[in-house]
Amino acid sequence: MYSASDINTGNWVDRWFPPHLRPYLRLARADRPIGTWLLLLPCWWSIALAARPGHWPDLGLLILFAIGAIVMRGAGCTINDMADRDIDGKVARTATRPLASGALSMRQAWQFLALQLLVGLIVLLSLSWTAIWLGVASLSLVVIYPFMKRITWWPQVVLGLAFNWGAWMGWAAVRHEVGTPSLPLYLAGICWTLVYDTIYAHQDKQDDLLVGVKSTALRFGAATKKWLAGFAVAQVLLTAIAFNAAHLAWPAYLMLLVVAGHLAWQIIGVDLAYPKDCLMKFRSNRDLGLLLLAGIILGRLVG
Repeated sequence: MYSASDINTGNWVDRWFPPHLRPYLRLARADRPIGTWLLLLPCWWSIALAARPGHWPDLGLLILFAIGAIVMRGAGCTINDMADRDIDGKVARTATRPLASGALSMRQAWQFLALQLLVGLIVLLSLSWTAIWLGVASLSLVVIYPFMKRITWWPQVVLGLAFNWGAWMGWAAVRHEVGTPSLPLYLAGICWTLVYDTIYAHQDKQDDLLVGVKSTALRFGAATKKWLAGFAVAQVLLTAIAFNAAHLAWPAYLMLLVVAGHLAWQIIGVDLAYPKDCLMKFRSNRDLGLLLLAGIILGRLVG
């Protein structure tokens, strides 16, 4: 039977961790890693794009960015739930989240947030100075995003600005500079976020109307698929521009065609009136991102 709640019980969090730690892990969405993947993949794309011709991406940087994505995604979710705890309590999908349900207090959330930010800072200080300053600049986006759904129909744009910041940081960590390919890659990532998070937001559109928050799902309404198609085309074209600027070889463009097919499958096939299908299509973007990463790596090795 389909449950409206986005808290899954009986998974690895329940099996491996004592009861007093489980609410913290759920606050950081550790039991739902798709958000970490969506934050991490633009970083990995950029690291792979910045690798020297004929070389694999830097393994040490891939690991550092993975750790950073885990803790910063958790910090972002913590900030989001702290800001939305009253709204979450009125929405069926989010009513059982730790802060909305009272499983954690605001004081505990602040302490947990401080710990996550400390780990993120340690990771950040391991990078180049250019990457460090870029990382500091991204914090404002992390903080303001949870409030955007109250004032604009386009909160997914702000999410895209934040979630794809790794397109700048990955290149800077490798090359110690802000590279030209980072701009089209960043813009492509924002378009990608508008696709997957609009699909995701269609799960909540009825509840969002009731509590008075905004989203692109509500803004686009019945025209959603036309908007998504436009964003998907822009994503593919901007990614191709990034590939050209980085002088990638033909395997990257071949894989980009596969990615375009994946986007078409999502947009044509998604049933926007069926929350479970929206969630499945949303989660499939991890595979899309990994396909694109494979294309960048092959394009760099051949080139």
